[in-house]
Amino acid sequence: MQHTLPVSEKPNDMKAARSPIALPSLIQHRLETAVTELIGSVAHEADFTSPPGEPALTRPDSVSWQVFKNPLSLFIGGVAAVILELAEPRVRTGVWSHTTFRKNPLPRMQRTGLAAMMTVYGPRSRTEAMIARVRKMHVHVRGLTPDGIPYRADDPELLTWVHATAGYGFLHAYSTYVRSLSDVERNRFFAEGAASSRLYGATSAPGSERALDLLLMSMSDKLRASPIIFEFLDIVRKLPLLPPPLAPVQSWLVDAAINILPPEVRERLDLDDRVHLRHWQVALIRRCGAVLDRIPLRSAPPVQACRRMGLPDDYLYTR
Repeated sequence: MQHTLPVSEKPNDMKAARSPIALPSLIQHRLETAVTELIGSVAHEADFTSPPGEPALTRPDSVSWQVFKNPLSLFIGGVAAVILELAEPRVRTGVWSHTTFRKNPLPRMQRTGLAAMMTVYGPRSRTEAMIARVRKMHVHVRGLTPDGIPYRADDPELLTWVHATAGYGFLHAYSTYVRSLSDVERNRFFAEGAASSRLYGATSAPGSERALDLLLMSMSDKLRASPIIFEFLDIVRKLPLLPPPLAPVQSWLVDAAINILPPEVRERLDLDDRVHLRHWQVALIRRCGAVLDRIPLRSAPPVQACRRMGLPDDYLYTR
């Protein structure tokens, strides 16, 4: 499914010459602190620096290690993924009825973000143990939608949808607001998710962008608008994630997430009137995304995982 960008400017090309950006120490410290606070206390549950040399589910030279290192596109892509998840009535009921998102959205988002980081950068043994715990919890999540349709969190169809929507959100956010990816790289990204999708039980997860498009088309008639989606968007807009002077930017990023949804999905979910980004705002988001893609955050999982693998801190920022 193709979508058009709101302005003619395209993200920086993947093949452009790159070098890490060295920030003044005070600014670097503040940025590191902000990212650490955003990840939250749940980050202490994971150690990305050990055991030394233990591989992750994906390789350091993968497209996934590049895509998931960018905090701006992760936020945008994560919001887009959740919108698509909540569009499916069975997933929506399960998420809204069996999680703490409504009452404690920030810790819930932090745990979800940490799970994504572990799936890409975490040592394989601990990642597999984490996924096993998640699957064990899924066994107990089941019920009926308001329309009486049964659902189970361990249903392979629903797990496939959740896995696919995450891939869609993160890939499109990165390629739209950070750097463009070639068709080969986009397909590699989905193929790289095969190991984690099998572990989670998403037995039919798309292994290519074409397969993703086919899945989106097959699911389109099952997607429904809901006040819960609007409630989710309002919650995310109001969360205290950014310093007060930057608070308005957070709403832009939520709009940026809606913007990358397939047009027919936006229409089906009554979201077309929810995006108010202007051309200069889109351009600014892209500029910030490109800059953040070149700043190694030494306290963040991507750099810590590189250290575990014996790679320099700037390994992901020079490729």
